[in-house]
Amino acid sequence: MDDFKKFLIVGLGNAEDKYAGTRHNIGFEVVSELAKSLGANFSSERYAYVAKASFKGRALIFVMPTTYMNLSGNAVRYWMTQEKIEESNVLVISDDLDLPVGELRLKPKGGGGSHNGLNHIIETLGNSNFPRLRFGIGKDYAYGYQAEFVLSRFNSEERPIVEASVKRGAELIKSFVTVGIEKTMNFYNTKPKVENKEEEKKDISQ
Repeated sequence: MDDFKKFLIVGLGNAEDKYAGTRHNIGFEVVSELAKSLGANFSSERYAYVAKASFKGRALIFVMPTTYMNLSGNAVRYWMTQEKIEESNVLVISDDLDLPVGELRLKPKGGGGSHNGLNHIIETLGNSNFPRLRFGIGKDYAYGYQAEFVLSRFNSEERPIVEASVKRGAELIKSFVTVGIEKTMNFYNTKPKVENKEEEKKDISQ
């Protein structure tokens, strides 16, 4: 298979069980949802849980780093090298404090802001020229309590929005690997649907 049809999909999070379901682990949730939809199973490999699948002629390698968040770059660099994948075909999914809960933003490149995982990837690769999907987790915390907030869990009102956006995020990634980043950004960079509102049935990857 041609290299340009091979993609590394990286969900950021902390691998320990105590962090499961926290805001900081939303990258894991999106990647897990996509892998599940394609029948891919994860195994414990170097630096990460890894799964592989194919979709419409594309080879997808899913990575959930088992390093701590602030060492995520080790897993990304290793699996990029191992699978011979360039930055433009790497998509990193991370939580974002500056977006409302459930809002999705796909970007072709950019800085890491206050996100330790993104910043370590940028530092390790030596550049920030990789696409990333930002998943909004809200910003409802008192000054000085950011660390506690990102490690908290979504409340009962937020969870339905998050679950819908996790599924939407998985569909966004399918679009990214088939029609490219520009068309995918134009279609998916919108606010999340309100709860119970039927989502428009449209698949631009077909």
